[in-house]
Amino acid sequence: MTETIDILIIGGGIIGMATALELQARNSSTRITVLEKESKPAAHQSGHNSGVIHAGVYYPPGSLKAQFCRDGVQATEDFCTEHQIPFEKPGKLIVATNESEVSRMQTLGERARQNGIIIEDVDQIGLRQMEPHINGLSALYSPSTGITDFTRVTEVMANLFTSRGGTIRYGDNVISGEETATQVSVVTDKGTIEADRVITCAGLHSDRLIRAFKQEPGYRVIPFRGEYFRLKNQPDDLVSHLIYPVPDPERPFLGVHLTRKIAGGFTVGPNAVLAFKREGYKLSDISIRDMADTLSYPGFWRMLVQNASSAVSELTASASKRAYLKRIHQYCSHIKLSDLAPYPAGVRAQAVAPDGKIIDDFLFVQTDRCLHVGNAPSPAATSAMPIAKHIADQM
Repeated sequence: MTETIDILIIGGGIIGMATALELQARNSSTRITVLEKESKPAAHQSGHNSGVIHAGVYYPPGSLKAQFCRDGVQATEDFCTEHQIPFEKPGKLIVATNESEVSRMQTLGERARQNGIIIEDVDQIGLRQMEPHINGLSALYSPSTGITDFTRVTEVMANLFTSRGGTIRYGDNVISGEETATQVSVVTDKGTIEADRVITCAGLHSDRLIRAFKQEPGYRVIPFRGEYFRLKNQPDDLVSHLIYPVPDPERPFLGVHLTRKIAGGFTVGPNAVLAFKREGYKLSDISIRDMADTLSYPGFWRMLVQNASSAVSELTASASKRAYLKRIHQYCSHIKLSDLAPYPAGVRAQAVAPDGKIIDDFLFVQTDRCLHVGNAPSPAATSAMPIAKHIADQM
């Protein structure tokens, strides 16, 4: 079976669905099809995250992360309001627990202000008044940080897209792509699609999709599982804000944070440990192909050497709940070991360059007729609609 369309989007996560809606809004007569290999949208990274609407505090001024996240906060809130998707704005406290963290926190505050983010300094007395159960010397307060359910956001996007004439094909796996001067031919396990333009939003498989279209991504996806715990035995007013540690510049991730959930309750997490499968949400999930891709990549070993102490710390916290709890106790000693209950993990598609450097900003690979969303790390969910506008502009 061969099908001919105008635009093919590969990947039914939040970026793929937001892009489909944006392109459809610009020209309703455009024939757009979304391919998703799973049976539903948001099956992977879009549906396995903390649910935080990030304000953009951490990102280097001038980066795509800073730009897209700043614009994405309002876009996400507006979309949720228009379509009656629950969201809240509890705000975030980034808590310094020692003098070295205070210094780093001040630098972080200046970066946020350079990005045009509303940020407030909170002293120790103010922190205790805002959060009686939180320990710290001082904090940064980000009032525009929110929470929502990004799976629900993606589902609503998918329903809007199809109700307006778009097509989504679930359970359709892409095998290869061939770009010519006049079209792009995409082979799936169910047939061939000929499109005028192709956009790939493949998340955990982004590098493989780029290679399937005979392009070189310049990185490899290394999957990291982020493990969370749900808190039990704690009062509903344990905290009223999202609580984050001050990030350590020697570590590539933000650290374990305490998050209110839109459906109620709290989680703590994530850590970051190597996953044995790109979609390996459980420790028992193992893929020989995915492990071979990771272990045969020189960039992985270089990254490991460059982040050796962080790797040991993350593995220790994964192997021991007590070690995990010790991280939490740095800012919240109220939580006990018996409070940590199981909660689904997520897997982060970490793009790593051949020299071992972690690629920390959004990355796109573009040809005449194709645009590949390469690296799309957090805050990709918050930034999905600005990213979609960027993709539409480029196409």
